[in-house]
Amino acid sequence: MGRIVVCAAALLAVTALAPAAGSAPRQEAPRSFVALSSVDPTIIQEMRYITPHDFVGAPVDGYRQPLCILTRPVAEALHRAQSRLLRQGYSLKVYDCYRPQRAVDHFVRWAKDLDDERMKAEFYPRVDKSRLFADGYIAEKSGHSRGSTMDLTIVRLPALPTRPYHPGDPLKPCYAPRGERFPDNSVDMGTGFDCFDTLAHTDDPRIQGAQRANRQFLKSTLEAQGFVNLPEEWWHFTYRPERFPDTYFDFPVAWRSVAGH
Repeated sequence: MGRIVVCAAALLAVTALAPAAGSAPRQEAPRSFVALSSVDPTIIQEMRYITPHDFVGAPVDGYRQPLCILTRPVAEALHRAQSRLLRQGYSLKVYDCYRPQRAVDHFVRWAKDLDDERMKAEFYPRVDKSRLFADGYIAEKSGHSRGSTMDLTIVRLPALPTRPYHPGDPLKPCYAPRGERFPDNSVDMGTGFDCFDTLAHTDDPRIQGAQRANRQFLKSTLEAQGFVNLPEEWWHFTYRPERFPDTYFDFPVAWRSVAGH
C-alpha cells in the first residue's frame, strides 16, 4: 500500500503534517491533479487496491477505476524518470498513487477486525494483527492522500503479464524466494509489494546481490528527479516539494475526478 508506515519514526514522518483534529479532507480534486496516463501512457499501471489481491483481501473503498492519479509536477517527474529507464530497457510500474481518505479509513477498520486474517499468510505472516497500530503499519492518515506519494517498482522490457490473483489461491509469504512468492513481472526486489516485514526496509542488510542492486537502481533513478524514499518500504516514494503538504483529499479514484484537468 505501501504500508502506511512501518515503525514509530516512519509513523511520525507520515502523520506530522496531518490537519488539526476535526478538519475534514477535501472532497474535490484541484485542477493540479491529473491521471498519470495523460502525462506518460508508457508507465505500467497495476493498481492493486481495486482488486482483492491486497492485504485486506478485497477491493478498497474509494477505488472505482484502475487509475493512477497524482499532482501534475509528480506525474511530470515520473515521466522524466521513465524516459531514462526506457533507454535502458526498463519501465516503471505503479501499484498505488493518490489514495482517498475513505480508503485509509477502510484500512483502519480492517486493522481493528482481528478476526479477518484472510491475507495474513502472504502480507504479514510474522506480524500479529493486534500490533498493526502499535508497530506503525497502519495509521489514520497517509501521505498518499496528499497526491505526491506513490508505490512503484521497475519492470524489464518487454513486460510479461502478471498472473491474475483469484480469491482462494494458495498464499505464500511475501518475503519468500522469488520463485515461491506470488509472481510479479517486476525485477526481483527481495520481497513482494506491501510486505509487512523488516525485509522490506530499503537498505536491510540481509538483502544483497541483484535484489539490493535493483532496489538501489529504483531509488537512484527516482532520487535524480526529486523523489524521497521511505526507508521502511522499498516501493514508497514522495516527490518534494509537495504541492499540498497540509491537505488530505477524499475524492474517489475515478476518471471523472480528473476529467478535463
